Amino acid sequence: MKILLLNPSFLPRYTRASRSPCVARGGTFYYPYFLAYACGVLEKNGFDGKVKLVDAVANEWDHKKTVRFVKFFAPNLVVIDTSTPSIYNDIEVATKIKKALPKVHINLVGTHPTRVTDETFGLSKAIDSICRDEYDYTLVDLAKAIEKGKPLKGIKGLSFRKDGKIIHNEPRERIKNLDELPFVSEVYEKHFGIGGIKRYFYASLKHPQVTILTARGCPFNCLFCNIPFKASYRARSPKNVIEEFEYIQTELPEVNEVMIEDDTFPISKERTLKVCKLLKERGIKLTWSCNARVNTDLETLKAMKESGCRLLCVGFESPVQSVLDEVHKKTTAEMQIKFMNDCRKVGLLVNGCFILGMPGDTKETIRETIEFAKKLNPDTAQFYSAYAYPGTEMWDWAKENGYLTSERYDALLTEEGYHKGNINLPDLPAEEVDRLCREALKEFYLRKDYIFYKLSQIITNFDEARRTLMSGRFFFKHILLPQPQAASP
Repeated sequence: MKILLLNPSFLPRYTRASRSPCVARGGTFYYPYFLAYACGVLEKNGFDGKVKLVDAVANEWDHKKTVRFVKFFAPNLVVIDTSTPSIYNDIEVATKIKKALPKVHINLVGTHPTRVTDETFGLSKAIDSICRDEYDYTLVDLAKAIEKGKPLKGIKGLSFRKDGKIIHNEPRERIKNLDELPFVSEVYEKHFGIGGIKRYFYASLKHPQVTILTARGCPFNCLFCNIPFKASYRARSPKNVIEEFEYIQTELPEVNEVMIEDDTFPISKERTLKVCKLLKERGIKLTWSCNARVNTDLETLKAMKESGCRLLCVGFESPVQSVLDEVHKKTTAEMQIKFMNDCRKVGLLVNGCFILGMPGDTKETIRETIEFAKKLNPDTAQFYSAYAYPGTEMWDWAKENGYLTSERYDALLTEEGYHKGNINLPDLPAEEVDRLCREALKEFYLRKDYIFYKLSQIITNFDEARRTLMSGRFFFKHILLPQPQAASP
């Protein structure tokens, strides 16, 4: 029995694991971390030595090289990671693999086939099965069934094709004890090596970095959010988290930073303080960063900073209360200002994210958002056009109101793979919002005060200088080069 877990070839540096899958203008390129966790679970459950994790995007393979490798490896089961913007490409890769190896079982995983399962099966007869929702143990059961020639009927969380029909097995409960999962950093080391690890890049972090999860899900339910486990939250124990930090510090000394990619790491103050306390008590010297919300209080921020936290990635989105309420953000501009002030007090950097063109937005409120971003003045800022993904409330809202630019999923990307909006608001077409995002980047980064701040940071801090120069070589070409103008409405 041989199993291939594949992040399939697509555009260069395309990231499926991002909340907004695309080619990032800042050069950020995520690990396929959910696929890596599943790989480790398979290895812990009877398939060690039989599993191969391959990232064709990181390897810079085209379809031909990818299929050639798959044919050479000759697996019995191929698990293909997917995303909404890349789904047509991913189906094409699957179809080519099936043509090369007609007897191989092809399975799709990811948020997209979970949310539109029947539709995904309809795209190609090459798809034998789909894992819905959290798929680590669904793959274990699927691999065992294929190995032993048993029927797929009883595998929870699996949908499969049989005799021309699509059968949906009952859902699988999500994993309750995340401590039983392998250290994903160990999976990276085993399957990618340090050379492979260095291929992954996060523009806000010191390179090389390792991305881990200490929890899955988020208790919040923002209208636009495309994360896999919305309105849910499960966390690893602080002890288990610290043990992985110790593993990284000992076994991967080349790593300069750990990114905790939880949807919101400090959601539980008690747990966060315990993790921070243990990091200090165990003498962990690793720098780390995480995603956070603006309701994180000063005591927690101080503890995070003292235990090695360097930067927080935060979704401010907008300062306009009516817009925040429309998307169920449950924050206010006052909370955002206080949060930024508290981060400055303790010395934490912030990567601020803002979304333009959300429900209730107008040209005036977008201008307000851009000015507010400059007022907050985080260390770095990202401006996104509002986007709608199938299965989200944003998609339903946009479709019901006739606001979608297209129901084709590749409409979320430019030809180069950069993110673009797919929502036409009244008097505010998506292409105009895309243009305003590019203008916002220029306004934010080309301010005299910001340039002086960055120069001072580069002169006084070698690590920050190195990081800024590495990310800048990707990013500044996009804000300095002429951009196409939106057509007049």
